[in-house]
Amino acid sequence: MRNDIDVVVVGAGPVGLLTAIELTLGGARVLVLERLATPSLEMKAGGLGPLGLEALQRRGMTAAIAAAEASSFAAMAQSGLDPRAKGSKYSGHFAGLSLIRKDAQTEPERRARPVDQQALEAMLADRAHALGIDVRRDCEVTHFIQHADGVDVEWTFPAGTNHVRCAYLVGCDGGRSSIRKMAGFDFPGTPPSSTFYQAVAEIDHPDRLAPMGWRRTSGGIFSYGPFPGRLVMIEFTGAPQDRQAPVTREEIEAVLRRVSGADVRVKALESGSRWTDNTRLVDTYRQGRVLLAGDAAHIHTPFGGQGLSLGLVDAANLGWKLAAVIRGEMPETLLDTYTDERRPVAEAVLANTLAQMAIMRPDPQAGAMRDIIVNLMQFDDVNRFIGEMMSGLSIRYDLGSERDEIGRLTGDRPVSPGDAGTSLYDLMQDGMGVLLDASAGGKASSLVAARTGRVRCIAVDAGPSLLIRPDACIAWAGDDDSTDGLEQALQRWFAPSQP
Repeated sequence: MRNDIDVVVVGAGPVGLLTAIELTLGGARVLVLERLATPSLEMKAGGLGPLGLEALQRRGMTAAIAAAEASSFAAMAQSGLDPRAKGSKYSGHFAGLSLIRKDAQTEPERRARPVDQQALEAMLADRAHALGIDVRRDCEVTHFIQHADGVDVEWTFPAGTNHVRCAYLVGCDGGRSSIRKMAGFDFPGTPPSSTFYQAVAEIDHPDRLAPMGWRRTSGGIFSYGPFPGRLVMIEFTGAPQDRQAPVTREEIEAVLRRVSGADVRVKALESGSRWTDNTRLVDTYRQGRVLLAGDAAHIHTPFGGQGLSLGLVDAANLGWKLAAVIRGEMPETLLDTYTDERRPVAEAVLANTLAQMAIMRPDPQAGAMRDIIVNLMQFDDVNRFIGEMMSGLSIRYDLGSERDEIGRLTGDRPVSPGDAGTSLYDLMQDGMGVLLDASAGGKASSLVAARTGRVRCIAVDAGPSLLIRPDACIAWAGDDDSTDGLEQALQRWFAPSQP
């Protein structure tokens, strides 16, 4: 049995790969096991929210994101859609109702981008390969046993079985997570009441599905575009009889005709999938040495495109903390903050997706409530509130401070006018924390340097001074030359006092 692995990550989707990257940058030895032999070609998320994008930008994927975005714009242009026609004002939707970014909104560059899941997985796989991470496909975990000092993990692969002893096991294996089930996590929630369909299809008269965008009808909800042939449909008739049955051209055509009411035919089906509005959340993200991230910990309807970013920020939050524990620099109690910080965020996302489903149903009561929401969204403050909720930009972890910036996830920023072209995220590529020090004579930097080597200290021209964790969470802020609270923040997140 191998015992040179610190963490086994189960799942090589975006969340699993980013978790492995974060752990590796923190010095952990990681093995990734993936059940699928090859990456899935099934169309999933068509875009990525700002917090998920920023997690990738902090780890060296800015150029790859720009390339994927350009490719998406080109694909949209093929359908006759000018992807920039709405400019920077359009910022997503709530239950199919467009959210418009107002001029008064802050941080206009923190926005979603059209980066699809296949492109995302490819850039993460490239980054993992560059870091030398061992990613093994066609490997299915069949059994594991927790011990006081580690976890024995067993898996099957085409040539037989294998096993390893690791310090921790992280399940990033999706909504049907085998790790969650084998570990016995409670997974309460609401049962399914509707069926979603997503497909890429050739349609004989796509003009009959115009205008492009979300449409609510007496049969349900559908959207055609913005990519050529892309369909999303919802029927509020309960769960499908057989979720595992292959999605056929005939099924997609029948659902499309029922939901849209249009006389159209599906001539060919490139890909198709179905799922339900099952909504569930684990009671804790950690049981001993087994942890969960992404859909393994929470499932909900994909409306508003929040799930992928939610999982990536899980990975960003967990990875550096688990690596610090493995290095022996932080106590295992640090891992408790993972559930404390991330579970309330998931709880809020589940709540807003349930609310979206409630006002999309094709009944008079839902329609009346939807009309009220439409009118409320004409107010700038309401539009901003919903927009920040959907993007995740309103997230603030409770770190016990009354200062509003403490607990926020900061966006990128120039580090100082004197460092042209250098930004905060440029300084975070290796997974280090950062101190932006505006104190006279580097008073704050001296205190940090004496306590830990895991924080990069940067002098800035103007305050406040900020201590920023590797996941971009602001852990401390100080005005003028004050370092009040900095010692406590360092002890909590980077360097506990030695006995």
